[in-house]
Amino acid sequence: MSNPRNGDTKPPCLPRNGLVKIPTQPNGLGSASITKGTPAVKNRLCQPSSVPAILSPALAHRSDLPIPSLASPLSLATLASVSSPPGASLVGLNTSEGSEQPSPERLPGSPSERQLAVDEKILNRLFWYFSACEKCVLAQVCKAWRRVLYQPKFWVGLTPVLHTKELYNILPGGEKEFVSLQGFAVRGFDGFCLVGVSDLDICEFIDNYPLSKKGVKSMSLKRSTITDAGLEVMLEQMQGVVRLELSGCNDFTEAGLWSSLNARITALSVSDCINVADDAIAAISQLLPNLTELNLQAYHVTDTALAYFTAKQGYTTHTLRLNSCWEITNHGVVNMVHSLPNLSVLSLSGCSKVTDDGVELVAENLRKLRSLDLSWCPRITDMALEYIACDLHKLEELVLDRCVRITDTGLSYLSTMSSLRSLYLRWCCQVQDFGLKHLLGMSSLRLLSLAGCPLLTTTGLSGLVQLQELEELELTNCPGATPELFKYFSQHLPCCMVIE
Repeated sequence: MSNPRNGDTKPPCLPRNGLVKIPTQPNGLGSASITKGTPAVKNRLCQPSSVPAILSPALAHRSDLPIPSLASPLSLATLASVSSPPGASLVGLNTSEGSEQPSPERLPGSPSERQLAVDEKILNRLFWYFSACEKCVLAQVCKAWRRVLYQPKFWVGLTPVLHTKELYNILPGGEKEFVSLQGFAVRGFDGFCLVGVSDLDICEFIDNYPLSKKGVKSMSLKRSTITDAGLEVMLEQMQGVVRLELSGCNDFTEAGLWSSLNARITALSVSDCINVADDAIAAISQLLPNLTELNLQAYHVTDTALAYFTAKQGYTTHTLRLNSCWEITNHGVVNMVHSLPNLSVLSLSGCSKVTDDGVELVAENLRKLRSLDLSWCPRITDMALEYIACDLHKLEELVLDRCVRITDTGLSYLSTMSSLRSLYLRWCCQVQDFGLKHLLGMSSLRLLSLAGCPLLTTTGLSGLVQLQELEELELTNCPGATPELFKYFSQHLPCCMVIE
């Protein structure tokens, strides 16, 4: 984020894991992050903002107004000739009503200019064009702007990320005081990600966040020391939680899942938790009859676990992501396709024992699939792509990253898929220019990633201009992607975002 002291205008983003990071403030509360959307959307959130001239006729025709470049969020504060208070919290955690925020009457300029700068009708349309980071800064300009920006509609789909140290203020005597979460409540956040918290921290959060008992729908705990007791209390007290994520939490056990999971949970994500094995899947299958989405990264889950799902889950579950489940083989795939026949999203990323025969089972039995991720499956060959092309006629997204045995022949099979919109071929080291020619007739393709493909040349890549409907093209770490090629794409694919 821009620094008002040095005039930096770098776009306010930290493009790692899709998180938008806000610099730490003196009170330790300003380093909350907000995450939203798909990787493509997250990339766009990091782009400089732009506001169309048609946004407001009054603004468009007033050349005398001090409207600065919109690439910097802090420069937006000068629209009202007021900079963000040096010690103010950027996320509205602890900013008091008595802070030095000017009222509309104190803004410089003529009365008509002041009235225009705080016109709620204009502001309600204007603020839609800014990222989460920019909105946090704009909310500090004046009370009128905060009043407009703190409407829940501007924060829908955003998840605050709070680390343990951000949940407490250190008092002069050395005691810790839990922070006020009123700023979050006003904006109506119904989901949180807590990082590094303990059982006590979670209890404090429940007691201090006004919406925790019924209003919080989604909870994510990462690298936390939550135990069986803390997990049970959290799910018992927070009756509104229907989406739960546990990542890097190694202090709860499978017995804790048996005692904690509630039938209201419809989406569950468990990753990098060392105590999760087949019994955990048995608990999930028996205690969550309404499960629609399961994301699982567990190194000790075996083929047996995939046979535990009930007939009810076979009807309701549409998303299953098995990431780096190293023990899963084709036998597990057999159990899965029979237990969960209605899947529309499936990931077998990192399931390194799955072969072409497993993909054939998927293609023959899961005809409703719209998204399939086979990345980091080194045993997948062109034959698997033939099965996919023949049977998965509704498939819209296919991820083949690091499938090192895929060749141009496999791409020729995919070229027949009229429904495919997103194709990821990152680090497919055998794909060559000839294979790209097969893709040029895929008019439905909107996103194509060729990052790290070493055999593609500038000549072969230049042919992609025939894909006039392409919206996103990723060419990072691609030797054939030269500055001249990017200039060529900017001229001939003006509507496509090319990622260098």
